[in-house]
Amino acid sequence: MAEAAKWYVVHTYSGYENTVKATIEKTIESRQLQDRILAISIPMETVTEITESGVSKTYDRKVFPGYVLVKMVYSDDTWHVIRNIRGVTGFVGTSSNDPTPLTEDEVYAMGIEKKEIIVNYEVGDTVRILDGPLSSFTGVVESIEVESNTVNVIVSMFGRETSVEFELDQIEVASQ
Repeated sequence: MAEAAKWYVVHTYSGYENTVKATIEKTIESRQLQDRILAISIPMETVTEITESGVSKTYDRKVFPGYVLVKMVYSDDTWHVIRNIRGVTGFVGTSSNDPTPLTEDEVYAMGIEKKEIIVNYEVGDTVRILDGPLSSFTGVVESIEVESNTVNVIVSMFGRETSVEFELDQIEVASQ
């Protein structure tokens, strides 16, 4: 059932995001809905401000004030549970009764979920480029940075070897 779960955007009264999240979590627990409402998120970003006196101040702020993201299996029951929580004004969608789920690209762009990329190549391996202007070129892996989702590949272009940076999923091991 978890495969059918999608991310939905819930509109809340301004300043009620944390209260709504806590209430949803308590409701999931009390009504045993862990298999239907899987996650709640309030996207945050860290901001550093420098005051007039030159002191830097770091704090977290909501990326989308007035909204909470909920990953759930949509049904009349889950809609009703979320919709009737104090502070919730409705779902974002074509109508309040017909919420529109976020696309996978939107979810990844917001950083709510991360794609799991399996790297099956190592430094020194010959790889084929799958995407971009150099697609179908081959090269040798120079370095891999899993944390930043990048790989540097030495590609021979116009008789010169050039280091080019790609995302991890833009290359694959070349078949020999």
